[in-house]
Amino acid sequence: MKREALGGDRPPVLYHQTVPSFSMPEWAVTAGYDGVILDLQHGELGLEAACGILRSIPRDNAYAYARVGSPDPAPVLRLLDSGARGIVAPTVESASQAEALVAAVKYPPAGNRSLGPSRPALYPGDSYTEAGNRAVSAVAQIETSTGVDRAEEIVATPGLDSVYIGPADLAVSYGLPGRGDWDEGPVREAISHVREVTRAHGVTLGIYSGRPEYAAGLLADGVVDYVGLGIDLVLLNRAFGDTIAGLGPARSARSTT
Repeated sequence: MKREALGGDRPPVLYHQTVPSFSMPEWAVTAGYDGVILDLQHGELGLEAACGILRSIPRDNAYAYARVGSPDPAPVLRLLDSGARGIVAPTVESASQAEALVAAVKYPPAGNRSLGPSRPALYPGDSYTEAGNRAVSAVAQIETSTGVDRAEEIVATPGLDSVYIGPADLAVSYGLPGRGDWDEGPVREAISHVREVTRAHGVTLGIYSGRPEYAAGLLADGVVDYVGLGIDLVLLNRAFGDTIAGLGPARSARSTT
């Protein structure tokens, strides 16, 4: 996420979508989310559905993102031409991987993105390619100890706009349980280190969290610039559980009569 897209004093909040639903982004934005990360790495969401969803999101929403399985230029191109404003590449552990991401996301001379008229006037401006490079973000996800160790070379990659931390996978890489809400220990130290590196290079930092209170603390302390808060299926599972639990004893009482 580019620094100019941070939205002033209000840190952007996105959610991860793993199912092919056109209505879910609309409901989320109505509830107060700023945007979505369409997750093609995990879940049921395929390329065709993701491209359709991107076309259904209003063009002026700067937070329509997609996470891909790898920075393969072919699906990245389709997603960008459909309107994605950012591409998140998972498990980036080297400068060469970050360079491949930038090459797929940016038009020349910054990258190798092909020019195609998939949507009319997607990037208004005197120079379509320059406007496109300003509009879209290349986001490297750091979620391993190796990525943390190489954060300096990753973040220094020309054209890289942002780093997105996957704390649960990061914890596993340190031999810890796959939790995402670490307040101390190697995961929190890694987050702080990446924050220092990104700040030094003028690159933004985001993180995934399933707990709003944890994410709120990171934002309040200036540790991150934006958050991915929740995954659609997890949020639905929680709502299902809370709703059915609301029947309480009435459900069990009926079964005994």
